[in-house]
Amino acid sequence: MTRRKLAPGRLVIASHNAGKVREIRALLEPFGIEPVSAGDLGLPEPEETGTTFAENALLKAHASAQASGLPALADDSGLCVAALGGAPGVYTADWAEKQWFEAQTLGGPGRDWYLAMGKVEGKLAEQGPDVDRSAFFICTLALVWPDGHEEVFEGRVHGSLAWPPRGTMGFGYDPVFVPLGRDLTFAELDPTEKHAMSHRADAFRKLVEALF
Repeated sequence: MTRRKLAPGRLVIASHNAGKVREIRALLEPFGIEPVSAGDLGLPEPEETGTTFAENALLKAHASAQASGLPALADDSGLCVAALGGAPGVYTADWAEKQWFEAQTLGGPGRDWYLAMGKVEGKLAEQGPDVDRSAFFICTLALVWPDGHEEVFEGRVHGSLAWPPRGTMGFGYDPVFVPLGRDLTFAELDPTEKHAMSHRADAFRKLVEALF
């Protein structure tokens, strides 16, 4: 399949996640791309019904490209833990969803990432002190044009899980993820350093090599 080059100009980041938008915008800056988020455009957030990261990324990118008439870049990413059989995987965000009664008590619906990190740690603790704590983040980037043409790229970063959470930078599961060869969690690393080694950066490098 012939790759389609991405020309400078406006591009929709098909996400309402401020952390993801911030990271992707920083990665796009050097290439003459003018990123605008789906949230900024008031585009609806489609339900993620896919069973793989690629399916969900494509679903979001197609929805934003069709609604905006612009090329759209979507990210679907997650944490895969060896001892949990790859979970939470594509359900990474779901593990952070508040239950109905929690949402009412804690001020409305939303995602609680400390709740999610606690769920992961609880399931690891059930397996005893010698449990395998290795894990990896995976990121799938889907770029879709308004005419339906699509490109997909996958990146990964391997590491292990720490407890308790450490650091205040990053988002999601970053406070418990220690990349291979480092002692600091993603949430303790300077954002520039994290961007250079993250699963999103790995996928983005592949995108740049193919499309610019």
